[in-house]
Amino acid sequence: MGEIVAVTNQKGGTGKTTSALNISAYLASFGNRILLVDVDPQGNATSGLGLEKGPPTLYEGLLGNLQLDDIIVSYPSLETLSVIKANNDLIGIEVELIGVPRREYRLAQLLSPLKDKFDAIFLDCPPSLSLLTVMSLTSADKVLVPIQAEFYALEGVAQLMNTIQLVKERLNPSLDILGILLTMVDLRTNLAASVMEEVKNFFKDKMFHTYIPRNVRLGEAPSFGQPIFLYDPSSVGARTYYELSLEVAHRLGLKSI
Repeated sequence: MGEIVAVTNQKGGTGKTTSALNISAYLASFGNRILLVDVDPQGNATSGLGLEKGPPTLYEGLLGNLQLDDIIVSYPSLETLSVIKANNDLIGIEVELIGVPRREYRLAQLLSPLKDKFDAIFLDCPPSLSLLTVMSLTSADKVLVPIQAEFYALEGVAQLMNTIQLVKERLNPSLDILGILLTMVDLRTNLAASVMEEVKNFFKDKMFHTYIPRNVRLGEAPSFGQPIFLYDPSSVGARTYYELSLEVAHRLGLKSI
């Protein structure tokens, strides 16, 4: 049964969507059946794979207007990667579900039948603490947290860890941390090295060994609707996400190359 992994950070600009998209694509290229669910109203994971943001999307699925098979689309360049798209219709989901009993479990109920069909399901969460983020954490088995190597990194993550703990206590007792990922690392600066050391000391074995450096090609790839290994397989970004995906595959018990 495939596990659900929420890729989340309440702070924007941490490489969350880049990580969710590229890890999903690499794991699919290893021969795993992967579903990437765009839970962010900005729909960046959707457009980053070159998919149109129009319906059907997660919004219709959460409202029960469409069946699961109607909202899952295949990524044309990789047959083992499927996607549930998102667009700004999701902004209204909190209002739409006012008064709905156990609305925090709505996403979990939607995705539960898919755990037998996919080897892993990745959720690209919004960069905020919203109902959609709570839904994602309530439905997830594991959390992957990208952290930008900057001065206030741990301050923001402390707030996220508190949120995760509250969800675990009140909504999802089985929720656990898959790993902490350092992104946008520039080791030419003393600050980045200092942040890396501080984060490693705080999270210890929860840290991934691989970190993601700053890389121009990673920023370019989404505008071409491709994961980095299709856009520029020889780039530093491609090599590091490959190494990271091997780590993720090992921790989830998935196929790797």
